Amino acid sequence: MARLDFKLPDIGEGVAEGEIVEWFVGAGDTVREDDPMVEVMTDKATVTIGAPFDARVERVCFEVGAVARVGQVILTLESDASSNVGAAQRSSRPPASAVGDIQDRVPGAGLFEVKPLATPAIRRLAKDMGVDIRRVRPTGEGGRVTRDDVRGSLREEMTEDPRHALLEERRPIVGMRRQIAERMHRAKMTAAHFTFVEECDASRLVELRQQLLPEAERQGVRLTFLPFIIQAVTEALRTHPILNSAVDERTNELVYKRYYNIGVATATDAGLMVPVVQHAERLRLFELAREIERLSSSAQDGTLSPEDLRNSTFTVTSLGKQGGLLATPILNHPEVGILGVHRIKERPVVRDGEIVIGKVMLLSLSLDHRIVDGHVGAAFAYDVIETLENPERLVYEDL
Repeated sequence: MARLDFKLPDIGEGVAEGEIVEWFVGAGDTVREDDPMVEVMTDKATVTIGAPFDARVERVCFEVGAVARVGQVILTLESDASSNVGAAQRSSRPPASAVGDIQDRVPGAGLFEVKPLATPAIRRLAKDMGVDIRRVRPTGEGGRVTRDDVRGSLREEMTEDPRHALLEERRPIVGMRRQIAERMHRAKMTAAHFTFVEECDASRLVELRQQLLPEAERQGVRLTFLPFIIQAVTEALRTHPILNSAVDERTNELVYKRYYNIGVATATDAGLMVPVVQHAERLRLFELAREIERLSSSAQDGTLSPEDLRNSTFTVTSLGKQGGLLATPILNHPEVGILGVHRIKERPVVRDGEIVIGKVMLLSLSLDHRIVDGHVGAAFAYDVIETLENPERLVYEDL
């Protein structure tokens, strides 16, 4: 019986570590070659790592939520064929397949610290006292867990109403939800958020979409308002290129993008994802509609490719029927602008000095105020509104 210490493979693209999201095997299980063993989330992608050969799992070395560095042993395998083990030890091919892409990783969301800073003595104390050191709020220098922190955490646990504890369930924040929390935290802590809100009379846009629905149906296209909005945003970005830029904080540079990749925030069962319409400026209205529908469907069933999730330059987020009155969208870091689109409602508007019922939609534009001045953001918003309130020329030229 030969034994292999299976190490986290080098997945490429400069990845140094990965978070254990889910184990598909446990100690004592038998696996066949290429059977999925573990799902790992890196700062570039979520990967499923398969078995290198037929084997028996001796033990797994990391818990779900723990972070392993490339080259660390994550599980050990046993095989009757020593040649299999020898070949696997010599192979440099990472037995992993990418199933998604997450652009940014931020250290710690503060809710569940996978690798808390603590001395061996403090870790031993926590273990002896039955305290999960990952849930202890540190107060020591540099974010270290102290002896008093461990004891205080135990006192808090002991004073909790046991009747409530029986009705509670605790789960570590891992995987996609942790990535979302970390990215939101980074965006909120890094950028100086400023939100500009204005209303848009979408009456003509509603009429135009209604006119185009029969042709869209004939071509098998699901025509929502999003393609119109993305077209209007793309046109406005051409006029205001600073909103199509990103901050490179490593070099302290502002990077202007000459392409228009529009992220579309999409709610899924796994959490909020931002698939990207690549080169939106090259797509006509119905082509945009098809691509948006493809991305949305793929996001829902988990089949987005890494390319579908990277290199966005500006983001649009829509709450659809739950659009509410307004919101303050959080930037998709490192972008400097995001447009929140709200539900179209019937409201009184003034036309030619008379009050009539119009189809009104509120737009919430959040900006990184470090980069975009308020008057520039307002000008961008009014350009978007001008296009949406008078959509015929742009749309008919584009069909």
